[in-house]
Order: sequence, then C-alpha cells, then structure tokens
Amino acid sequence: MFACTDPASLTGLHWLACYLTTGKHVAFYASFGTVLALLAITAPLALAFGFGGAIAARSRIAPLAWFGRFYIAIVRGVPDIAFFLFFVIALDQGIEWLRHKVKCPDWDMPVRQGSDFVVCAQAKLPLGTDPQWMHEIYGFALAVLTFAIVFGAFSANVLYGAMRAVPRAQMETAEAYGMTRRQAFRRILVPQMWVYALPGLSNLWMVLIKATPLLFLLGVEDIVYWARELGGSKTPNFTDYPHPDWRVWYFLALLVFYLIFTKVSEAVLDRLMRRLTHGQAVSGATMP
Repeated sequence: MFACTDPASLTGLHWLACYLTTGKHVAFYASFGTVLALLAITAPLALAFGFGGAIAARSRIAPLAWFGRFYIAIVRGVPDIAFFLFFVIALDQGIEWLRHKVKCPDWDMPVRQGSDFVVCAQAKLPLGTDPQWMHEIYGFALAVLTFAIVFGAFSANVLYGAMRAVPRAQMETAEAYGMTRRQAFRRILVPQMWVYALPGLSNLWMVLIKATPLLFLLGVEDIVYWARELGGSKTPNFTDYPHPDWRVWYFLALLVFYLIFTKVSEAVLDRLMRRLTHGQAVSGATMP
C-alpha cells in the first residue's frame, strides 16, 4: 500500500493514484450515482404524469380535457432550460411564501425587496440550521419534480397518440361483450397501447438521459459540476493536487459514460420492443 502524504513529494503513478482517491474525487464518483438515481426516480414519475395527462386529455369532461391538453401544450412549448430555471425558483419561493404566511403572521415587511425575496428565518426550507445533506436532498427533490413535470408532458403526448392508435373496433367489441368503458380501457386499451407508445417513449428516455447535465444548472453537484471543478486549473484552496487544465479528459470520461449508457439502453429497449410485438402484426410497430 502507498501513503498519500505531501503531494509535492509524490511523482508519477503514485501522484496520480493519490490524486484520483481524494475526497473530492470520491464525490465525483458518487455523482454518477446521483445521475442514475435521478433517472430511476424521474422515469416512472414522468410516466405517471404522462399517463394522467393523457387520460385527462381524452376525458369527456370538458374542463379536465382542457387541463390535460393545456398541460401538454404549455410544457412542450417552453424550452426545457427556461422551464427548469423558472419552475425551480417559482416553486421554491412559493413554498417558502406559504410557510412564511403560516409561521410569521406578524411580519410587517414586504417579501419582495427589490430583487431579493425575503422571508422570516422559520419559513426557510430547508432551515439555515439544517445539515448540508438536507439542503442537497431538497435541491435534488426539486430537480426530480421539475424533470418529471417536463418529461411527463412529452410522455403524455406520446401516450395520448398511442391510445388513439388502438383500433376503435376493439373497444366497441369489448363493450359489445358486456365490458364497461372502464373495464375496456383497463383490459383492452392500456395493454395494447404500449406497442404504439414504446418507440416514442424510447426516444424520450434517450432525451432524458441527455438532459441530466441540466442538474448542474439547478444547483445540484452532478457529474458536470465535478468534471468542471476537478478538471480546471485550481489553487490549493480547492485541491492539494494542482494541475494544468484537464477538463477535456474529464468531459471525455463523461462522453464515454453517456455513450455506454445509451448503448445499453438501446439494447434493453430493443429487446422489450421485440417482446411486446412478438406474434403481433401491428401497423407502425417493429416486427421480430
């Protein structure tokens, strides 16, 4: 075993091994887990938002149908980065404003003071006295919710189209056999719509993977944050192992990571598509 003592006295592979095992590099490696956790949580949540939005859009209740179509149209029509930056700030301030009204009813100063948003200390979320991990979890939760709402609108559009692609004759046949509309929806429409929806959802999954670097813009210390910080020329205030500008190598590592991850995703999705379409002659679906 080797000892990482004085960095100035280390050379060659010894220096590199010590450099790659610093605490900040451990945080960099852990940030890959942050990205995977975002995808693991956001994907089913976005699908749930999308399923709800698609059902609402095809509802016979006019206000519900208007809401579903408005949700799909307004989120899809706004650039992702603009929505992310606006929604996170608006949601964070909205939560703190509600807490401010409840916890500090005697507050006599405006919360809007020029460009500053000022609430009482008890209304802050998380509180200033909370540990750092709570601040990180809160920021991550806001990011997950924002991703889920945005990609939920895209998946709602895909699922809405898939529901419309299922032949109406099959629903009519199910109703003729005595099924209610709800039973026909659950037993006939939903199982078959996935064949039509999977190509669009597959593309959406790839877009979601490529959108994960936006975590950096939301204040989450993700792989892009650490690649930029560790790769740049830093003073000893950030690392005891100063070096030239190595960002190209760090971002090359991210490039390889995303390429491998998308390749694995393509293989899994292709296998799932073959399984869903096995023995089916469905227009627009890939046959085995």
